[in-house]
Amino acid sequence: MTRVLIAGLGNMGLSHALAHHYHPDAQIVGLVNRSGRVEHPELSDYPAYSDFETALAETKPDLVVVATYSDSHADYACAAMEAGAHVFVEKPLATNVADARRVVETATRLNRKLVVGYILRHHPSWVQLISESRNLGGPYVFRLNLNQQSSGAEWETHKALMQTTSPIVDCGVHYVDVMCQITDARPIRVHGMGLRLSDEIAEGMYNYGQFQVMFADGSVGWYEAGWGPMMSETAFFVKDIVSPNGSVSITDGNKGASSDIDGHTKVGGLLIHTPGGDRTVEMPDEPGHQELCDAEQAYMLRAIAEDIDMTRHMNDAVQSLAICLAADESIRTGQPVSLEEPAK
Repeated sequence: MTRVLIAGLGNMGLSHALAHHYHPDAQIVGLVNRSGRVEHPELSDYPAYSDFETALAETKPDLVVVATYSDSHADYACAAMEAGAHVFVEKPLATNVADARRVVETATRLNRKLVVGYILRHHPSWVQLISESRNLGGPYVFRLNLNQQSSGAEWETHKALMQTTSPIVDCGVHYVDVMCQITDARPIRVHGMGLRLSDEIAEGMYNYGQFQVMFADGSVGWYEAGWGPMMSETAFFVKDIVSPNGSVSITDGNKGASSDIDGHTKVGGLLIHTPGGDRTVEMPDEPGHQELCDAEQAYMLRAIAEDIDMTRHMNDAVQSLAICLAADESIRTGQPVSLEEPAK
């Protein structure tokens, strides 16, 4: 039985907690949030803490799930590993590349399993999208976005996230990870642009951004993300991968409200186009958000039990973060950013 401590009980942390609550091989030994109280009826009997270090020392977990705000991810992950635990950490792995590398180095040095919350890696439809795209052969054009029209509590959540992380970093790492899995090539240059579209967010932060990335094999990628009540609901979900031999596109993603978290991963169907004709793949029974979180945590437990080699996974997490942070730097400086050395 794996003893699990969960830090952070927002949307993702709560879902991860429920995943372990129902998993037969997991035992929750503590839940950490700012209030030190847990009001969810299914989780209310577990010990609750307001201080992470106290919880870590008292519960002595085998696994720590870090689902707090981004600026604490690296420190919490390293502290957990130093205390003897394996770690699942929500994306982004850190708020800078140096901290991300520090987390990976700690995992490697201490022989701990580190899994980063790239939920699309556990979605069968996205796994098939990546496979179909690779079968076409590169170089590739990636056209990906996720704009979210948010208001009320959703806008408050977005504003809280933007205290530390921009939309193109918070959401972009998912889709850049998809790009990297398809091309396998090293990123070499990033050019970003963005705009602050609300006086409700801090000076120096922006709630709309887009960037272009070029890879060493000639592949080029575009990603766009915007949050807020001003965002359009039109074309909020563009997912196209184009190659010299055809293209793979998500056909049913632009349905429902852009703020619907279950809709962010839905594929519905794929259109595979080649000069010889088109082929569609229908995916009617896709997992929802909670099912995907269940799959992530089941994989985390399996990585520990089966001693799965996480080297490629960890390096991919650093590389996708490096690309998105380079885009953020480009937006802030107005200059392209070169990534001459591979992210390690």
